[in-house]
Amino acid sequence: MKFVSRAQWGARPSRYALAYIGSTRGVKIHYEGSPVPASLARPENHGQCAGRVRAIQASHLANREEDYSDIAYSAMVCPHGYVYEGRGAHRRTGANGSAALNTGHYAVCAMVGDEGLTTPTDAQLDGLRDAIEWLREDGDAGNEIRGHKDGYATACPGPALYAWVQRGAPRPSGGGGTPSPQFEPFPGVAWFKRAPRSPIVTAMGRRLVAEGCSAYREGPGPQWTESDRQSYARWQRKLGFSGDDADGWPGATSWAALKVPKS
Repeated sequence: MKFVSRAQWGARPSRYALAYIGSTRGVKIHYEGSPVPASLARPENHGQCAGRVRAIQASHLANREEDYSDIAYSAMVCPHGYVYEGRGAHRRTGANGSAALNTGHYAVCAMVGDEGLTTPTDAQLDGLRDAIEWLREDGDAGNEIRGHKDGYATACPGPALYAWVQRGAPRPSGGGGTPSPQFEPFPGVAWFKRAPRSPIVTAMGRRLVAEGCSAYREGPGPQWTESDRQSYARWQRKLGFSGDDADGWPGATSWAALKVPKS
């Protein structure tokens, strides 16, 4: 999971203490319900996503009619598949429509809207599944996956996301950040942090060289080295990532864009 903590996205403090919740029946899926620029889904625009979460939190904190204590959602998921911690696990959401509904389910919002970006990317669907599984593991969420409209009169989460919920919220089979069979699947950041020696590292390095991102003095590969990390950081910056998102440790979105051929 590509997890972005509250500290990492720059969350403001809650207005008052968030209510503890021991467990829920499951998770409800939301969308923004307002226009979301289609351009947000471009890889080079991922740097805008944290600012979007900050803006949503600010609008919720300013809504004194609803008297939100914080961003209403348990988590938000951007088109690039990153999971932004909202209220988080074991904290009652404020998004489902009533105190009873907020107690019954966590709330995860995808950055899609009713205009512009209306269909979730495959990377985003993967991120939604990651968020659901995180809330199950860390927040004792039950197995239910519902839409906001299930139990509350609203159009949320929109037709595309609701159809996905009704299909059982499956992970996508390919595209939109998921490598096709001729490319190496993402082995996970922990694999790279173990400093592997593998043909995959060589293949990755050759792709980085081809993309003009080389920081190699010799090589690349097959042993993962600091030169690999520096080269990969150049690739992340080329995609528009910055800060911790361009630290040189591969992530699923940047890996899919690199299209490393199977070794």
